[in-house]
Amino acid sequence: MTATGAPVHSTIARFRSANGQLVVGGVELVRLAAQVGSTPFFAYERAAITERIDLLHGLLGPLIGLSYAIKANPMPAVVQYVAGRVEHLDVASSGELKVALDAGMPATRVSFAGPGKKSAELRSAVAAGITVEVESSLEAERLVAIGAELGIRPRVAVRVNPDFAVRGSGMRMGGGPQQFGMDAEIVPAFLSDLAAYDIEFVGLHVFSGSQNLHSGILAEAQDRTVDLVLRLADAAPGPLRQVNLGGGFGIPYHDRDEPLDVEAVCEHLRNLAQERLAPALPEAALCLELGRFLVGEAGVYVTEIIDRKVSRGRTYLVVDGGLHHQLAATGNLGAAIRRNYPLVIGNRMSGDDTDRMTASVVGCLCTPIDVLGDNVEVPASTDIGDLVVIFQAGAYGKTASPADFLGHPAAFEVLVGPDQRKVQNHG
Repeated sequence: MTATGAPVHSTIARFRSANGQLVVGGVELVRLAAQVGSTPFFAYERAAITERIDLLHGLLGPLIGLSYAIKANPMPAVVQYVAGRVEHLDVASSGELKVALDAGMPATRVSFAGPGKKSAELRSAVAAGITVEVESSLEAERLVAIGAELGIRPRVAVRVNPDFAVRGSGMRMGGGPQQFGMDAEIVPAFLSDLAAYDIEFVGLHVFSGSQNLHSGILAEAQDRTVDLVLRLADAAPGPLRQVNLGGGFGIPYHDRDEPLDVEAVCEHLRNLAQERLAPALPEAALCLELGRFLVGEAGVYVTEIIDRKVSRGRTYLVVDGGLHHQLAATGNLGAAIRRNYPLVIGNRMSGDDTDRMTASVVGCLCTPIDVLGDNVEVPASTDIGDLVVIFQAGAYGKTASPADFLGHPAAFEVLVGPDQRKVQNHG
């Protein structure tokens, strides 16, 4: 609980403090800032990532592997770390493909999804030997031509736009008209046509939505996904060897968000795999595709207060970061209603400062939408030089933000942990 009795966000509670400072990856915040050398920066904890992956492996059992969607956080050090702990990587561009292969993941365990793959990207994918998730019949024809040109049989899975929508998802990527995948109702005929193509067909990918916190809704989506996969398997030109069951697991960003009951939703999927998928598809490697759920809560965004001012009775704390680094925290990345991300003054965590004040934390950009915390409660002594920490920053942070907007410097990134401390400057 805070000094005023308000509940502490679950992610803040997971981080510990020492000597009045937040500790990130075993390093006290002021020392970490000195190590990085400049603010703003993102810091990601190795231990938190490992803890989440180990939890899921334990809950899902041996039949279901994990696929990391690199788009959530493509920092090379993060991808390399995750790649050693999951079974599969999912990329959405040739740039991400290079990161995946550099991380040491075998090409046969990398897949490439996305509705607008250019011919050069398809050529790179075929040459690398990864699985291309086909999203249209034209894309399949282009793959066949590229395979013939290179003398390589393309590895192909079919991405399916399901014939159902998932309620409660922060971003819906299946059901109804979509740019993603092929509509479920035309997939059987397309699968039959694939038999005539000179390709290596490996399986199916069904992804219906992301950022869902409702275990019951996710379980229902899993039921329908399994029904769809088994129905489509009958029309496939060969046995399914890979089945991507999608993901959609969300993390709580705001005080009102109830964390996902991950035990319940994983138990349901594990039972589906044991009772329905494994008997019907004995050759298929099953995977759950997750991004933010693996890394989102492992990251923080740290920015320094450079001014404190009062305007007509309202206190503003102006920081050296902003929406050009952490767009989502400002409410400008798909949020219908702006709500604050969990936020603390990371070098004032002792609890001795019981006097509190309400202030707005604003970025350095010359735009009124650059608000990182609107009317948040902080220690009354908060001042210039203090470090503002925004949580839930491990996914869709730096690379999902308009870094070039107004020409300010890019943020640094650091991957820290008790086993090895390493700073990577991608600024």
